[in-house]
Amino acid sequence: MTNEILREGKSKKLLITEDPEVLIQYFKDDATAFNGEKKGIIESKGRVNCQISARIFKMLEEKGFLTHYRGLASDREMLVDRVDIIPLEVVIRNVVAGSLAKRFGIEEGTALAEPLQEFFLKDDDLGDPLLTRNHILAFGWATNEEMDYLAAEGLRINAVMTEFWASLGIRLVDHKLEFGRRADGTIVLADEITPDGCRLWEIGTDRKMDKDRFRRSLGKVEETYAEVCDKVSAALPL
Repeated sequence: MTNEILREGKSKKLLITEDPEVLIQYFKDDATAFNGEKKGIIESKGRVNCQISARIFKMLEEKGFLTHYRGLASDREMLVDRVDIIPLEVVIRNVVAGSLAKRFGIEEGTALAEPLQEFFLKDDDLGDPLLTRNHILAFGWATNEEMDYLAAEGLRINAVMTEFWASLGIRLVDHKLEFGRRADGTIVLADEITPDGCRLWEIGTDRKMDKDRFRRSLGKVEETYAEVCDKVSAALPL
């Protein structure tokens, strides 16, 4: 890679291109959990996550959703719109798992009566705290109109994603979405959609097919990521 690094995070790098409105999103093999307390390498994770994200973004674009996706530059490099990321993690939960189970003392695997949407501040140093709508408006992280859009778009994406993963024999337990503003203010889905940010359980067995395999030291991390990639690639050829 010869492009200048604009920004580097835990799992990706953003690289500058000749077009000021387009960046390269490079997917790394680095893996972290618990806000960076656990670190490691998942071999080929960058390539796998890039391929999964590209196919899902393309599918969502074809269904009318706005995303930052522009195409692939290599097997682990994605061309994306240059956006100003809204510092919120939009989390949609369909089944009780992870931190939600701990917070409320409810057994993991309990289905929710309807999707639960939560917002978290995107800040590792603060532990990504849970936010209310009033927090978001008071601190100016998004406007009231933008919050309406994020809430509605998150649930629309969840409906499509739940159906898509189910078609692969996978239950979408919960997932994190991030959004950004283009230069003209248009809000688009950004970041990535991968087993890093989606909690995925095999239907019928509840076998974990996501980063919980790394997070909880369950083993077969690389094999499971590759399995998910194969399923997505077969269903969504580029």
